[in-house]
Amino acid sequence: MGTGMNKVWSDAQSALDGLVQDGMLLAIGGFGLCGIPEALILALRATGARNLTVASNNAGVDGWGLGLLLETRQIRKMISSYVGENAEFERQYLTGELEVEFCPQGTLAERMRAGGAGIPGFYTRTGIGTLVAEGKEHKLFDGVEYLLERGIRADLALVKAWKGDRYGNLVYRKTARNFNPLAATCARITIAEVEELVEPGELEMDAIHTPGVYVQRVIHNPTPEKRIEKRTTREA
Repeated sequence: MGTGMNKVWSDAQSALDGLVQDGMLLAIGGFGLCGIPEALILALRATGARNLTVASNNAGVDGWGLGLLLETRQIRKMISSYVGENAEFERQYLTGELEVEFCPQGTLAERMRAGGAGIPGFYTRTGIGTLVAEGKEHKLFDGVEYLLERGIRADLALVKAWKGDRYGNLVYRKTARNFNPLAATCARITIAEVEELVEPGELEMDAIHTPGVYVQRVIHNPTPEKRIEKRTTREA
């Protein structure tokens, strides 16, 4: 259990203890299967929480990532920009079991960033003239039409980092950075899963992507299961 400035918890299950409730809005980092908090997602499934709304780039794949929570019918609504790799997602959506709010990828990223910055909404040109714009406020700026998008303020964020220290400072690695820094800032409580846990002061200050002030709990998962979302090969 984390104490004082030491935010490290023994495992994913204990880190979620007392935080997860039915009907929560969660922001979850990752892009496809890259940079997803595998251990935290498994622990979230084990809680049995239901009617969850999840803001994430996508819903993983069948049998892994957020796809595990679709299998157990724990997700009621997805706020996503891409859902093309998950057959169960498609089935639930087409049968009306799953509510989906499609959101352009850049808009989703900005909605998380805005929520973390305390900005309740912003205007964007993206989506004008499409289904994305239906039911949203439109406004002219200098004769150009924009639509209002709301910032996302989640109850709980689950993110994955390459390195982290006991104070919650995080460093992401290459493309695994993706939505993780944005999700980390937009929630009331953020739990980070890190591959390498270091002592305070070991991370170069200028290299820190997410300051520890945004992170309440940390778990160490040194041996994550990194699956490949889609393998493409060719003959030599």
